Amino acid sequence: MTQTPLTTENLSVTYTGDREIEAVKGISIGFPANRLTTIIGPSGCGKSTLLKSLNRLHEIQPNVKITGDVLLSGNSVYNTDEPTPEIRKQIGYVPQTPTALPVSIYENVAYGLRIHGDYESKTDLDEKVETYLRKVNLWEEVQDRLNAPGAELSTGQIQRLCVARSLAVEPDILLCDEVTSALDPISAESVEETLEELKSEYTIILVTHSMAQARRLADEVVFLYLGEVVEANNVQSFFENPQKERTKHFIGGPTPVESDSSTKLTAATSPTADGGENMFTGAGESSSSEEQ
Repeated sequence: MTQTPLTTENLSVTYTGDREIEAVKGISIGFPANRLTTIIGPSGCGKSTLLKSLNRLHEIQPNVKITGDVLLSGNSVYNTDEPTPEIRKQIGYVPQTPTALPVSIYENVAYGLRIHGDYESKTDLDEKVETYLRKVNLWEEVQDRLNAPGAELSTGQIQRLCVARSLAVEPDILLCDEVTSALDPISAESVEETLEELKSEYTIILVTHSMAQARRLADEVVFLYLGEVVEANNVQSFFENPQKERTKHFIGGPTPVESDSSTKLTAATSPTADGGENMFTGAGESSSSEEQ
């Protein structure tokens, strides 16, 4: 895998319903390999929109227009003849709400393997299911009830099952959208520990509303505001020495959105965004409003 396996180039996402709203505009960033990058920012700033655009999940929604590009190991995710399921196999996604498929624990993990034919025999399939349940620290808890419905697990266990299901098809990138927000503290800690262990093997991109979680887990932090990257840096520099005034305000107190009534957003949209450059290689974002 390349040093920066996933990058965006002038990526914009526009909702084209009754009125056009740019949720993400002109973002160009890179996500380093085997690092956990958190995307933070106020509600409605485009975090989940950006995350889902990385593996073309927005194509399942009507009235969404995407321009620019996403590159996986230098190859376009959007301008390609490769089937979308194959792209999503390489860039896995774990949703915010823990959801088990209406099948057994075993079949939840085997689901993607069966679809893609990524096993040679029943023995091979059994070994893969065990491998990925172990990766998410769930094997010891479920090994004696693999045929039980996945939905019978606790919420925290189901979320780890979702991670195992995503990992079973061997993605290079793992996208995680607020994966602990619906969990109790003990379950959330277990999922965090799992992500911490997995980043040595995968490139992980995590959307979170929790500043404390970003501090605990992140290697890199991207701060998004109104659809644009305000600042991105390694976690220590980001929190201890932020470069932008808006970042300082966000880290230290009420978010800029709370005092900016003229640009109030809904949770899924953002009316403006000014585009950014590759923050992890030392560039900065465009100059529009960062110092306001």
